[in-house]
Amino acid sequence: MKILAIIPARGGSKGIPRKNLINFRGKPLIQWSIDVAKKANYINDVVVSSDDDEILEYASKTKGVICIKRPKELALDDSRTEPVLTHVLENINNHYDYLVLLQPTSPLRTFEDIDLSFLSLLNSKANSLISVCDLEHHPYKSFRVDENGFLKGIINNDFPFYPRQKLPEVYKPNGAIYIISIAHFLKNNRLFTNKTIYYKMSTETSLDIDTLEDLK
Repeated sequence: MKILAIIPARGGSKGIPRKNLINFRGKPLIQWSIDVAKKANYINDVVVSSDDDEILEYASKTKGVICIKRPKELALDDSRTEPVLTHVLENINNHYDYLVLLQPTSPLRTFEDIDLSFLSLLNSKANSLISVCDLEHHPYKSFRVDENGFLKGIINNDFPFYPRQKLPEVYKPNGAIYIISIAHFLKNNRLFTNKTIYYKMSTETSLDIDTLEDLK
């Protein structure tokens, strides 16, 4: 069984210019993901996909990292991640059974998080895994505005007034770890399947850097 880690790192960023190369606690942001991918016991190879030559040149300095140049059309502000993963799989020679997506904006995930996630997936009947964390506010307690301008409960009009303990358990994806069988990914071109399990991380280690305030 072979596992490929893919780190997508485009050159552009609206929130923080050159975000993936910005210094975070002594080293470039992207290096945090490269380091944990190299340390994880269940990852065989690591790919950095980027449209940016400086990022690719930097990533290539870490021994064993495979660098793949991404077309500009896959590095726009509204580009989806799935086509980037497909591009990597189409441009790499080796065969792999699973892919692990590690976004460089999640520097506080550890290699233990990756290993435990993969073990959870292997010991389940699932096809994929997504890392999650708790939400600060339960979404069922929210309102929407109808066509007449009146408030309506997102699910129903009772849930906004329920004690949180009586509402269904919910999580949000934290963007740190996605794992999926490559066969299932190529079949549907989606990271989420009808058999997806979760790996829960703390709110603190789920930090997703998007703005300078996040960086601070």
